[in-house]
Amino acid sequence: MLEKLFTSGIRADIMSLLFNNPEEKFYVREIARLISKNPSGVKRELDKLKEMDLVISERKGNLKYFRVNQNSPLFPELKGLIAKSLGLPGALKSVLKASDAKSAFIHGPYVNNTNLPSLDLFVVSDSDHIRKTLDDIEKRFGREIRLTLMSHIDYKAKKKSGNRYLKKLLNAKKILLLGRL
Repeated sequence: MLEKLFTSGIRADIMSLLFNNPEEKFYVREIARLISKNPSGVKRELDKLKEMDLVISERKGNLKYFRVNQNSPLFPELKGLIAKSLGLPGALKSVLKASDAKSAFIHGPYVNNTNLPSLDLFVVSDSDHIRKTLDDIEKRFGREIRLTLMSHIDYKAKKKSGNRYLKKLLNAKKILLLGRL
């Protein structure tokens, strides 16, 4: 849907990343890596978004950072449109890609019934920075997110030792958002 609206898949991916992480700043190659697109195409689309006043940039040293312009009159409407277009799993995936998460998936009853008021999210990450971002997603979608956060070292150790809880989670039906299990 976003690709049709914005005539460019790259632009839709950039907007999804930036609008789902409004407090974050990204440089061109970082955005290209996160959305798996060519840096030259990303730069071209960022320049167009900047012309539309949807994105602002700032230079720090040799790097030029971009972030969404939260003061744009279109910001609230576009943020809502992007959230509706992506759905909850899409918004979570976008946010997790921008964090240092290694793997993530939704598990539990939500997998079979997406109308439930809450969902269980399992994330492998060495930072708990993700919690703040999830609060915003909870508010936007009106759903409680029950987070299980495990460090990469703990995850590897528990997986290797055959931890029952982890084994049960990995074998259960899930919606994979990021990484490999």
